[in-house]
Amino acid sequence: MTTEIKVPPLPESVSDATLIAWHKKAGDAVSRDENLVDLETDKVVLEVPAPAAGILQRILIPDGTTVRAGDVIAILAEGKGAGTAAAASMPAAATDSRSDSESDDDDDDTGQAASPQDSRASAHKLSPAVRRLLDEHDLDATIVTGSGKDGRITKSDVMAYLKSHSDENVAPGDPTADYLASAAPASVSRSEERVPMTRLRARIAERMVQAQHESAMLTTFNEIDLTKVISLRNRYKETFEKEHGVRLGFMSFFAKASIEALKKFPVVNASVEGNEILYHNFFDIGIAVSSERGLMVPVLRDVDQMSFAQIEAELAALGKKAKDGTMSMEDLTGGTFTITNGGIFGSMMSTPILNPPQSAILGMHAIQDRPMAVDGEVVIRPMMYVALTYDHRIIDGKEAVQFLVSIKQSLEDPGRLLLQL
Repeated sequence: MTTEIKVPPLPESVSDATLIAWHKKAGDAVSRDENLVDLETDKVVLEVPAPAAGILQRILIPDGTTVRAGDVIAILAEGKGAGTAAAASMPAAATDSRSDSESDDDDDDTGQAASPQDSRASAHKLSPAVRRLLDEHDLDATIVTGSGKDGRITKSDVMAYLKSHSDENVAPGDPTADYLASAAPASVSRSEERVPMTRLRARIAERMVQAQHESAMLTTFNEIDLTKVISLRNRYKETFEKEHGVRLGFMSFFAKASIEALKKFPVVNASVEGNEILYHNFFDIGIAVSSERGLMVPVLRDVDQMSFAQIEAELAALGKKAKDGTMSMEDLTGGTFTITNGGIFGSMMSTPILNPPQSAILGMHAIQDRPMAVDGEVVIRPMMYVALTYDHRIIDGKEAVQFLVSIKQSLEDPGRLLLQL
């Protein structure tokens, strides 16, 4: 019995996807629910699982092809005995040329070849970006040690492996030998490489240009003394983690301070629709996070109703999704205000770009000890520059400045957050 493998229904507002990586070849055995191929949309990567166990008989759509929901991309021959029928029906170039005796040899206990179960386990631990990097360098995933959760291989693991295998320590038969030899020519040559944007990168570029063209962006700055927030965090972080099972970070403080400021200045939480201003009476905060695929802005819903622990738990869950490449369209849809933290990369100051159709975005930066004048004396304090980029069409400079001052007051005196002042 054969089954058609089809492109699953795509998220709302997404018309097509790009088939970026088959994880199986024609003739390979597959198990039920095993990921066969990755589809990339403007925002997320979708996995297409096998509907049943069997043999992947034919691949109809190659990597790099644009597909739509319902398109047939492969044929699966179901059942344990499907292998023989599939091999007989496929062209010679697409079938496995090994004899039955050779195949049987692979299943013995000599350890000469990995079992199908091992291969599947390895495949599940690879993100699309890692698979592409391994393919570029013709590396077998089994020779790279993963440092991620449950032994997951990351891009850093692959790069570290390549760096550690220099000309002096490449062992005979190592699959990186040919690559390293070709990557180290006798003389330095100038070269260029043209690589198409991923769908996510193209979408990011489109939205950034849209923000520049459709809004009157202006940025205002302030600085915050985080002495009391850091003291409060250091005092309670161990108890907080034991009680709630999550770490107490800085983002929950900034999210709570932002909510209080948004309540005071509702226009900062609004958006422009034609000649009208749409005021939102809810607070869905987008938190910009970096992933292997690029910048993503997952959304925390109704943050005004969340506790510090709930905010931190939700942030941790979204961060894991971004790292694993499992972010859904629902996670990325909506949002009335955004917070981005360039400080985790060492940024001291920047002017963040609006996330349309939102009208404002808060930029956090690195915390740095600086000399400050306090009560007539020079003291060292942990300071952070903050930036608010806003749409000057509906937000006046006075409101933008006062919004940042409200955040500054809440964080320099965290008791105000408890009392909602």
